Amino acid sequence: MTQTPTARNSGTGETRAHFTVPAKHPMVTVLGSGDALLRVIEKAFPEADIHVRGNQVSAVGEAAEVALIQRLFDEMMLVLRTGQPMTEDAVERSIAMLRASENGKAEEGQETPAEVLTQNILSSRGRTIRPKTLNQKRYVDAIDKHTIVFGIGPAGTGKTYLAMAKAVQALQSKQVTRIILTRPAVEAGERLGFLPGTLYEKIDPYLRPLYDALHDMLDPDSIPKLMASGTIEVAPLAYMRGRTLNDAFIILDEAQNTNPEQMKMFLTRLGFDSKIVITGDITQVDLPGGTKSGLRQVRDILDGVQDVHFSMLTSQDVVRHKLVGRIVDAYEQYDSRNGK
Repeated sequence: MTQTPTARNSGTGETRAHFTVPAKHPMVTVLGSGDALLRVIEKAFPEADIHVRGNQVSAVGEAAEVALIQRLFDEMMLVLRTGQPMTEDAVERSIAMLRASENGKAEEGQETPAEVLTQNILSSRGRTIRPKTLNQKRYVDAIDKHTIVFGIGPAGTGKTYLAMAKAVQALQSKQVTRIILTRPAVEAGERLGFLPGTLYEKIDPYLRPLYDALHDMLDPDSIPKLMASGTIEVAPLAYMRGRTLNDAFIILDEAQNTNPEQMKMFLTRLGFDSKIVITGDITQVDLPGGTKSGLRQVRDILDGVQDVHFSMLTSQDVVRHKLVGRIVDAYEQYDSRNGK
């Protein structure tokens, strides 16, 4: 994309930029079906005039805005060159990342939108699992770099799903020999003996979200075999007590529902050649009144400890329906107003 001052408004700082889409990329991949991607861009830059003629795109407007539009199209082309399609969500997230960089909120060496959107974690059953936001990419990178990683953030930010994808990737690449998935069965007070049915029937409701994620990432027919052989274990947190977990990728989900003693017990299960990822949302604690959350406390205890990393995700990292992010923000504002 080339950029030049417009002759008619050169005194106002208005700029015109031109971008040529290579012939190998059909315009529909850049503009979206029915120009859906173009409409997202036009909505994000209401003061700029964006025009398309053939494979030529031009933008006229205030210099800083046109420069952002230029960077956006450059990033979009980098993504498309990898064979990955652009979506409305990807365009919106790219714009948000570029604006953060422009407003000085970006950190030195911050990854570009194309680097975030093209990082593949796992390809399975015809689709690829990858981070969709900058914080998600940093969370995934932290899992590669550190032995213990905490993923803390609201619902829908991909904390558990991305950790599961990294676990499956580690198993398939033989970095570990087994995956252990656990979460506290707090609704039953972990007194599973009082519930009717077999052990599987008792724990199934609390572990079902972990099974669902596994089914997205592995051949469903292989999961029972992997579980029967012990390669994949899904169990309540209470079943971790007294064990040393070697050569394993271990995920503790819903960790906000652990008490401090349970959190310490779990962390000290770490064995040789293992990795631990702990996920949770400190705003959704289901523990009985007066019980401290182990997840809330552990950051004060372990912050700064070598090889332990805390990844914080926010409503901006929610990858469910857009309304979920707005709901999270509304609750945070309500809690702030009411001193919670």
